[in-house]
Amino acid sequence: MAKIKITQTRSTIKRPQAQRLTLKALGLHKIHQSVEQEDSETIKGMIRKVAHLVKVEAL
Repeated sequence: MAKIKITQTRSTIKRPQAQRLTLKALGLHKIHQSVEQEDSETIKGMIRKVAHLVKVEAL
């Protein structure tokens, strides 16, 4: 399965709780932190919820 690199680019301050929890579920806690995840439909749905807070790159 392909992998994608997700980097948090914006803060979670003044964001809804659901968006904060989505970033936490992706494994992101700080700005400019990156994680590698499998490219699955579940992860893509989570990225769509917080697309304005993250940057996504294909590996």
